[in-house]
Amino acid sequence: MTRYFPARRGALLMATCGGLALLAACDTPLDFDLRGPEGGFNTREAVRNATTSRPQADDRGVISYPNYQVAVARRGDTLTDVANRVGLPPAELGRFNGVAPDVPLRAGEVIALPRRVSEPSPATGAIGTGPIQPGSVDVTTLAGSAIDNAAPTPAAPGVSTTPLPQTGQEPIRHRVERGETAFTIARLYQVPAKSLAEWNGLGADFAVREGQFLLIPVARTNAPARDSATTPPGSGSPTPLPPSAARPLPEDDTANPPAATPDPAKPVADVGTTTAPAQTSDMAFPVQGSIIRDYAKGRNEGIDIKAAPGTAVKAATDGTVAAITKSAEGVPIVVVRHPGNLLTVYANVADVSVAKGDPVKRGQSIAKLRANDADAYVHFEVRDGFDSVDPGPYLE
Repeated sequence: MTRYFPARRGALLMATCGGLALLAACDTPLDFDLRGPEGGFNTREAVRNATTSRPQADDRGVISYPNYQVAVARRGDTLTDVANRVGLPPAELGRFNGVAPDVPLRAGEVIALPRRVSEPSPATGAIGTGPIQPGSVDVTTLAGSAIDNAAPTPAAPGVSTTPLPQTGQEPIRHRVERGETAFTIARLYQVPAKSLAEWNGLGADFAVREGQFLLIPVARTNAPARDSATTPPGSGSPTPLPPSAARPLPEDDTANPPAATPDPAKPVADVGTTTAPAQTSDMAFPVQGSIIRDYAKGRNEGIDIKAAPGTAVKAATDGTVAAITKSAEGVPIVVVRHPGNLLTVYANVADVSVAKGDPVKRGQSIAKLRANDADAYVHFEVRDGFDSVDPGPYLE
C-alpha cells in the first residue's frame, strides 16, 4: 500500500515593508527569486539549504522507498514507455499522474507509481535489493565512501567488490495543486528551486502541472558546529604544581565538612504538601485516545492516536493554519504553523472547520476523526523546520 507523506509546509510570513527592511536587505544574499523583502516571499533561506543528490535508479528507472516508488523517464520517453518498463497499465499510470499516456516526457522527469512493482535488485540493474532504507553513519560507511570515490584498483582474488546498497532519508512526495509553481513549492519546503528541478527533471522554465508528483530534495546533514562554550584541550585550567618539600601541603578541610545552611530563598516544604505547581506541556494532545503507532524516524514521522469516530481534532497549541490539502486518496491534511519555526500536522481527518490563514488557539477544534471506526485516528506530527521530531517531549 502506498503511503503518502502527510507533511505539507505552510507559506512564509509576510515581511515588514519600510526603510529598515530595505537597509537590512543590503546585507543579505541576492534573492534568486528577484522578489525582495517588499514582495513578502523570498528564497534567500532556501538557497542556503544544501541538499543531497537524487538516488540512482535501476535499469527500469525505478527508485524504491519503504512507502512509495517512483520511475525516472528517459530521453524521448512517453508515459506508455515508462509504464511498459515497470509493468503497469499506461492508462492507470496516466490517471495517477494527471498526464495522457502519449505525452512526451522530459529526461529525468519523475513519475509516481500508483502501486508497488517488483523491488529493485541486481537483476534489474540496482546495486542492492529492496527499497532505500535510512542508514547510520559509522566508520565502515565512511571508509566505504572513501573507497568508492578513489580511483579503481584491481580486486584481490577472493575479495568481493559488490558495492553497498543505497541508504538515505525518504523524501516528502508533494502533489502539485492548481496555482502552485516550482518556486512556491520550493519556498513551501525551504529548499532551493534549482535542487527541486534537478531532483524532478523539470525543464528550463521550471514548469509543473496540476496533479504532478514532486520529490522534495532531502537536506544534506552538516557536521555539528563546534560549541563555543567548549574549552580546547590544554587551556582554561591552570597546571597543578608538582609536589615540593619546600612548601607544606595544604590543610585537609574535608574531614569535617561544614554543616549545610538552608537557603533563605527556598522555603522549607511541609510534609505531605506539593511544593511545585503542575507544569503545563508545550502542546496538548489533538484527541484524547490511545496511541496505536509510535514515532519512528524514517518509518512513521509522527504518532497515530485512535479515538471514537467523529471525535473533535483540536489544535495542539496556538498558531496559524498554514495549509489545508488532501492526500492522493482525498483525505484532508491540516498544517498549522507556530512560533519558533514549528509546524504541527493533522492527517487522516474529516470535516475540516478552519481555512488557510485562520488563527487557531490551543484546544480549538479544527477537524473531526473519520466516521469509519477502522480509520478513526489522527496522524499527528511535529516538525522543526524541515525535519520531523518526536512529538512526545512536546506533549509530556
